[in-house]
Amino acid sequence: MDEILGQVLRNAVWERLDMLSELASRADAPSLLSVARSELPRLTEGWRAMLAAHEPDERGNCPACSSRWRQQKAPCTVWRAAHEHLVVGGLAPLPAGRHARQVTVPSSRRAVATTR
Repeated sequence: MDEILGQVLRNAVWERLDMLSELASRADAPSLLSVARSELPRLTEGWRAMLAAHEPDERGNCPACSSRWRQQKAPCTVWRAAHEHLVVGGLAPLPAGRHARQVTVPSSRRAVATTR
């Protein structure tokens, strides 16, 4: 049951991201402004919640990425991805075609990514 629920949740998130990417690339200016006003606060709060879960502990380890047998030093992959996408990638426009490849994940890759 947990596997089915997990798959449903993952698919819903991927579909939402696909929809937002489609809107960002094709919506007219008034629609885009409306979406930005409603979705940007939700997205930033989502990033904040995820990053808070990956905040280093007193030993400098990520509690979410660490296990009992293997400690993951900070910054973990979540913090590195946040920096790459929110700070580094946010300063310069992406070359034509790169944006679509980064955002759109083929369904075959989703199946692989969700088996973890």
